Amino acid sequence: MRKNFGVKTCVYPMPVFIVAAYDKGGKPNCMNAAWGGVYDTNQIMVCLSDDHKTTKNIIESGAFTVSIADAKHVVEADYVGIVSGNKVLDKMEKAGLTTTKSAFINAPIINEFPMTVECKLLKFNEDGICIGEIVNVSADESVLGQDGQIDPEKLEAITYDSVHHTYIKLGEKVGNAFCDGKKLK
Repeated sequence: MRKNFGVKTCVYPMPVFIVAAYDKGGKPNCMNAAWGGVYDTNQIMVCLSDDHKTTKNIIESGAFTVSIADAKHVVEADYVGIVSGNKVLDKMEKAGLTTTKSAFINAPIINEFPMTVECKLLKFNEDGICIGEIVNVSADESVLGQDGQIDPEKLEAITYDSVHHTYIKLGEKVGNAFCDGKKLK
């Protein structure tokens, strides 16, 4: 038997993206954006309302980064989502976040988050969908596995639970993509 819940924004997992961009003066700002994901091959999308400082910065600079929030930085990730850069001009400093300029685009990489997707703005739709072309993915060596690739278990990415308003650390490997289903052939 199934229980119906009606219309709810309930998708699992829902990534916790920390979106960052520079303003005209080169000052970084970031925000927590839980609604986003892969848009197309080599493209990422985030849903942002136009009243965010970060949104204005993205449109002005033409570039942005998306850091994957991790379990070690839940407090910082939540803080930049509940405090507006329009009202708290030094919110990144208050969160203890530092940045380095991307070598590929005019956007900040937040040093404390171990994985960042660096994007060139492709378009910003009137309905708030920001679409970026991925020009680089960078990761701290601390989250790389023995194969030199990003290890999801070391990354400890978090997901947003919109039902209970909590963050959950993503878990263990449970299967092999494009392989396990072959058992049913």
